[in-house]
Amino acid sequence: MARLLAAWLACYLVFCIVVNETIYEPRGRDIGGYYALVALGLGTWVLSVAFTHIRRVRLVAGTVNASALSNRQRRQIEIPFEAGEAFDLIEAAIRELPGAVVAESARDSLQVRAKLRRVDPYGGEPRGDSPVAAWALDHFGSRRNQILATVTPNGDDAGSVTLLCEPEGAVWTDLFLVDHGTNLENAEAIVRAITRRVAERRRAEAAGVRQTATEKELTVAKLNLLHAQVEPHFLYNTLASAQVLTRSDPARADEMLGNLIQYLRHSLPRTEDAPSTLGEELERARAYLDILKIRMGPRLQLQVDVPDLLRGVLFPTMMLQTLVENAIKHGLEPKPGGGTVWILARQVDSAVAVTVADDGRGFTAEGGGTGVGLRNVRERLRLAYGSAASFSIVANFPSGVAATITVPIVAGAKVQGVGVGAGVHHA
Repeated sequence: MARLLAAWLACYLVFCIVVNETIYEPRGRDIGGYYALVALGLGTWVLSVAFTHIRRVRLVAGTVNASALSNRQRRQIEIPFEAGEAFDLIEAAIRELPGAVVAESARDSLQVRAKLRRVDPYGGEPRGDSPVAAWALDHFGSRRNQILATVTPNGDDAGSVTLLCEPEGAVWTDLFLVDHGTNLENAEAIVRAITRRVAERRRAEAAGVRQTATEKELTVAKLNLLHAQVEPHFLYNTLASAQVLTRSDPARADEMLGNLIQYLRHSLPRTEDAPSTLGEELERARAYLDILKIRMGPRLQLQVDVPDLLRGVLFPTMMLQTLVENAIKHGLEPKPGGGTVWILARQVDSAVAVTVADDGRGFTAEGGGTGVGLRNVRERLRLAYGSAASFSIVANFPSGVAATITVPIVAGAKVQGVGVGAGVHHA
């Protein structure tokens, strides 16, 4: 109040001196009483404007101090996003302010400038409804406020925003004019908008994390469901065969039970953090085939060509077993003379290709199954590797089928000294 009153009365005093010295005193007139009356009216108006400004600021800020009463507001805002995202956030918050008529942004320099029509907080036209205030605004001040926001990068994941909200007029006009808290309102509105947008972003990220966790759980459950396919008939038939052999050939019965134990040991469920390897899957498949060799006798032959350097490569659980079971069930068991199963593995660039081939009945109506196992193989590969893995099945020559699974050699599974092989080898 004192500052405004002193500034206006000083100007009025200078005006009176000039007028009195140049107009009235040379004519011998004394109008000192009129000067005092006008000074009283001017002082009353200035005090009412100052009081209104103080009360308005107190309503907006809840307190009265030099910072809140200032026409020019400065805020330093830390945004927990990288500078580009912080720039987009502050630009959107400024553009949505009521009365924004001009907005210019420079993304390269991370600056936003905006002009806002100064709205009368009491519902009238822009400030200037009083003739004296209108004249002052038109000649010395401005009917608009302005905003300058500058984003400063703070590392890779944070940005600092320097926000300036001020009248469009020069700084010296603050000696005579007040903004009735409009720039304080603008600064607080931008801070609230940024806070709200950051909170929305955090909620969206939390919802995304929950959604990702749910999808991950569903994917793991689906994978577990797809690869938990221990053939019950195989277990029953093996135990029944072992029971028969205990009376006729105890040594072979003991061998069959040993192979069954080996097979079941490798078939125990694994946790997500304990992937299988090609060597472990090969041991499971060999245990399975050794059991069937006892049951089928000379009708089943096995040939394995898997380099030792590839046995440590990570490989999906039960997939090799699925291909071997298909080769036996749909290829060799229906064939009167039986046949041979080949298990081959080769490195192809940064991937490993594993082929299971047989010389059984091949793609015939009598030898075909439901295709559920092969569909599960494709689905599991898609869930686990996306487009980085592949599965193919072709006719073998002169008879039978060759199925190949190709998976990338992931980090941690080092394979050195292995030449690039052919991917699919026909028996």
